[in-house]
Amino acid sequence: MKKFVSMLGELNKEQIESLLKELPIGRIGCHADGITYIIPINYVYDGINLYAHSAKGMKIDMMRKNPEVCFQTDAIDSLSNWESVIAWGRFEEITDLLEKQLAMQKILNKMMPLMHGETAQPSHGFTSEASDVSNEVELILYKIILTKKTGRFEKQ
Repeated sequence: MKKFVSMLGELNKEQIESLLKELPIGRIGCHADGITYIIPINYVYDGINLYAHSAKGMKIDMMRKNPEVCFQTDAIDSLSNWESVIAWGRFEEITDLLEKQLAMQKILNKMMPLMHGETAQPSHGFTSEASDVSNEVELILYKIILTKKTGRFEKQ
């Protein structure tokens, strides 16, 4: 029987930045009123902030009450081959129209190549125009201003 040796370690700053920029899905952990809530999101990272969108709901309500959040994303090939980044930061709702349009464009530029099918569209109020905001759903664009990042890996 063949034995495999796994190596655990810490990702360096460049590896952390690369993983944050590469991956399209992460999880936000938020806490308010004695409740902790973790939810997956689509996001884009520009090297400074994470940008995401949402319809109004529990996550947005909680982050408005307590803007301090935790974010996690990972690339998992197997139980013994993975990389993971955890970051902490502060939720900030984007209200300026130009900043909203720029954030939406960043999100769409990352997400659209990952969408399958001719009519595939992201949810939560996007329209067919890449920089347009629909009034059908209350679309909330926000950023997470990252203050601390750490990363780990296991390789076999």
